[in-house]
Amino acid sequence: MLELRHLSKSYAPGHPVLAGLSYRFDAGEFVAIMGDSGVGKSTLLNLIAGLDHPDPSAQPAILVDGVAMAALDDDAATRLRRQRMGFIFQAFHVLPHLTLLQNVALPLLLNGLPRQRAAEMLAAVGLAGREQSYPHELSGGEMQRVAIARALVHRPALVLADEPTGNLDPETAHAVLALLRTEIRASGACTIMVTHSEAAAAMADRTLILTRAGLQDASVVKRQRH
Repeated sequence: MLELRHLSKSYAPGHPVLAGLSYRFDAGEFVAIMGDSGVGKSTLLNLIAGLDHPDPSAQPAILVDGVAMAALDDDAATRLRRQRMGFIFQAFHVLPHLTLLQNVALPLLLNGLPRQRAAEMLAAVGLAGREQSYPHELSGGEMQRVAIARALVHRPALVLADEPTGNLDPETAHAVLALLRTEIRASGACTIMVTHSEAAAAMADRTLILTRAGLQDASVVKRQRH
């Protein structure tokens, strides 16, 4: 579903954040990525999302369903992200001047899809009857539920989540992640979640550790450290 080939990224000469990273993620799996601060977790997510670009020297490639992102012009890459990807951020990025229904309906509107699914997704995340509420009326946990509904409403093949529970208390975080896991399993989306929280990572199907050597299974890293 998602294949990464030879991804490198440096923000200063001689100081790579990522160096030749390659990995493959399958459809329908929920993967958590952990690692030390500064190792490049958010950078990796930004590269996958197309919000940043890998260094070109290693001939990198990011393929979504076999389509190389670098082969697309700006308009085609934007369409692919809009149609095939969903994004969940720690800071929610829910638009304050729109109602909850309008926020969730945005991906449907942008993709020319029927908008009735927005109300269905709000109900799925426990916010039925709140369609005309505004973000300032919500708690942090409710805001993140709106963000999940918006990320999944257009049935994306790939969901990218960057510290989605970083602003939530442990009980709310667990409830939000349980909801996310239920919804992505229903939709069959491949989901990649960057997190610093072991409790959050435990909700995923498997956990990878990002190190300077690349992505490794968490159980392998733990054995190496002991």
